[in-house]
Formats: sequence, structure tokens, C-alpha cells
Amino acid sequence: MHDLAAGVKIFQQDVFPAKAPLFAGLAGRHRPTTLFISCSDARVVPELITHSEPGELFVIRTAGNLVPAHAPGGDGVAASIEYAVEVLGVSGIVVCGHSGCGAMTALAEGHELTALPMIADWLRHADASRPDEGADDGADEVAAWVRRNVLAQLANLATHPSVARALRRRTVSLHGWVYDIATGTVEELDPATGRPEPVAP
Repeated sequence: MHDLAAGVKIFQQDVFPAKAPLFAGLAGRHRPTTLFISCSDARVVPELITHSEPGELFVIRTAGNLVPAHAPGGDGVAASIEYAVEVLGVSGIVVCGHSGCGAMTALAEGHELTALPMIADWLRHADASRPDEGADDGADEVAAWVRRNVLAQLANLATHPSVARALRRRTVSLHGWVYDIATGTVEELDPATGRPEPVAP
């Protein structure tokens, strides 16, 4: 905690004064343009990866960047999606997976999760990411899981009524990204083919 407290002091002394006009404006305005759904992994920092200022991204972070499909009853992920789309009016939604994802590694390598029942239950939201029978993921099975999972979570996202309505109105676009920690590269997946392409501005 000492490191965090020291960081707060640096923020207050150096960072905040340099951006005081930005924060003054944000104090009464919250209009992010993008909902960014990423993994909870500490190595993945959406604002850093996208070079975004405070107030530009509405961020949801979950283990494995999983988005449960719409179901009766509320939960934090569903409520945040609905708020981003219906109240904030975001025009883009990104689901971002990443290299070396612990959740996808556990699934790809068949880790024993009996002692971790909450994690095991949560990872069922990645069931659609499982490879077809007899499929060969090649040398990097985890990377293949990461890509399939991003596409599966985009499909889950589209089941949420607020997102489905926005897609019908063409007021929101969905994007699947994969971030490579070691190289800093970010690729966008073609929803139809799953083929990666470099993210283009």
C-alpha cells in the first residue's frame, strides 16, 4: 500500500496540475465514446494501450474478458453494458483479449479447477471458445483460445438487448482485438473469418 500512497502523492503534485483543465471539465461531464471490455490482468491497461485520456473510455474488466450472454436478472457486467449503450451512448465497443491470458491458459491446458469453484463457474462463459472436435490449434494453443474467445464474447455481447437495439439502429460498432504483451502489437479480428489484421486508425 505504501507504493500506492506514494503514487497518489505524485498524481496530486505532478499529474493533476498539468491536466487541471481536463479534470475540471470532466467533473461535470461523462461522455466516453467507447466501451472497452478487457481482461482483469494487471498487464493489460486499456488507457495505456489506446493512449486515451481520462473520460474517453468506459471500461469493464473481467477475468478472461468474458461477457456472459444476456440472461434474466441483473449482474454488474450486464448493467455496465446497458449503461454504456443506453445512457452514455457509446458508438463503439471493443472486446480485447491478450497474450498469455491465465483464463485461456487454464482452459487450453485443462487445468484442474476443483479447488477454485468460482473460477470454474465463471469460465463456463468461454464454452463457445472450445475448438471443434479434431481441430489443430498449431503450436500456440493458448493464442488460438484467446482469438476464439474474443469472437465468442462478441457474440455474447450481441445478445444483450441494449446492444442488439443499437446494432439494429447502426449506432454502435463491435470490435474484437488481441493485444500482445511482449511486442505491444494490437490486432483486430475479422468477425466472419477470425483472421487478424493490425488495428488501423
